[in-house]
Amino acid sequence: MNLSFPGSDVGRCVYGFAHRGARLEAPENTIDAFSRALSYGLAGLETDCWLSADAEVVCVHDAHVRRGLRRISVRRTAADELAEFGVPRLADVYAKLGTDFHLSIDAKHSEVIAPLLAVAEEVGASERLWLCHPQVEAISGNRGATRANFVHSRRRSSIDVPLERHAFNLAAVGIRAMNFHHTEWTSGLVSLFHRFGVLAFAWDVQEERHLAAMLAIGVDGLYCDRPERLRLALDAAATRT
Repeated sequence: MNLSFPGSDVGRCVYGFAHRGARLEAPENTIDAFSRALSYGLAGLETDCWLSADAEVVCVHDAHVRRGLRRISVRRTAADELAEFGVPRLADVYAKLGTDFHLSIDAKHSEVIAPLLAVAEEVGASERLWLCHPQVEAISGNRGATRANFVHSRRRSSIDVPLERHAFNLAAVGIRAMNFHHTEWTSGLVSLFHRFGVLAFAWDVQEERHLAAMLAIGVDGLYCDRPERLRLALDAAATRT
């Protein structure tokens, strides 16, 4: 089996996502962090999105940002003011970095889903968007005519039906991937989801041995804080196939 980067039609495609950009080299979820991650030759970024007070889609992980002792609510603050804290709009990320990369977005609340899909659609990036959310209903209900990919992101212990049934349910509503913590995947579980045409994504894959293990069992997407380490793991796996 061949291994390839996104965009290739040869072999199995593995998506490598730099988690919050190169977050160990620049402030996370900033354009600088995203740019640095892409400079390693990765084809994927990961970020988190909220709606600001003026209904802009902004990229930040937590519900609040801090400056000294100040604690600013993302949803109660306008995007221009959030920008002063280093929080970019999703539209600005695309404007400055282009759209030639896959972007995985953790939608932090259901109200942000439709607006962020609209931002990606406007710039022609929908096919390279991977929208993650813990509630199946929230993402399946927003599929509509979008070309975006939907990802169910959840702890395995939170799935309240047999996993075979869950994989079937995801496929039935057009959800493209299941995202578990890397410790929750086994080769048999990857094969189970693949049987239903659902990709297997793994988050918090930081160590070289864990990256190699996930690639060895056929995981299709990896989230890592270290873009240089992720790229080396993908390159090494490609040379072994």
